[in-house]
Amino acid sequence: MADAAIRKPALAGRLGGSATVRLAVAPAATRVALRAPAQSLAALSSALGLTVPTAPKTSSRVGARSALWLGPDEWLVIDEAGADLMAVFSGAGALHSATDVSHRNVAVIVSGPGAETTLAGGCPQDLSLSSFPVGAASRTIFGKAEIVLLRTEEDTFRVECWRSFSDYVFGLLAEASGDAGH
Repeated sequence: MADAAIRKPALAGRLGGSATVRLAVAPAATRVALRAPAQSLAALSSALGLTVPTAPKTSSRVGARSALWLGPDEWLVIDEAGADLMAVFSGAGALHSATDVSHRNVAVIVSGPGAETTLAGGCPQDLSLSSFPVGAASRTIFGKAEIVLLRTEEDTFRVECWRSFSDYVFGLLAEASGDAGH
């Protein structure tokens, strides 16, 4: 079995884009798939130091930590500083299920004036700023792969995908970025 400590990260060193789009692999982050009932959200929000969002297609962020709403009782929590989120959840004192999925996901940052057009090359969702504003998050598809999409700025998106689909997603993003440059 390969030693995970020396495993080459998925998409290591990959860059892409065009004249209007930049594709970059996001630095490693801690990720937790969170499930919880509504009555646990206050305690979980307090433990995380941010408000766990309760409305569809929303997220909240404080510092390097984000919580993305994925369903009525489901969130993806990302800590870009690599904090031990499982320790945070273990002290929350509220009913919940937290699963560390840091090893499963890879993120690609899609930025620039052609970012929206690039993503539209494989995502059927309306990503216009009026329909998908800064802070909007959703689980959707890109090509044939499931992704979690977060708009971090007007012209910047974070695309979270499973590492097993990362080559496919990055390749499709690179191809679509060429189309966005025209």
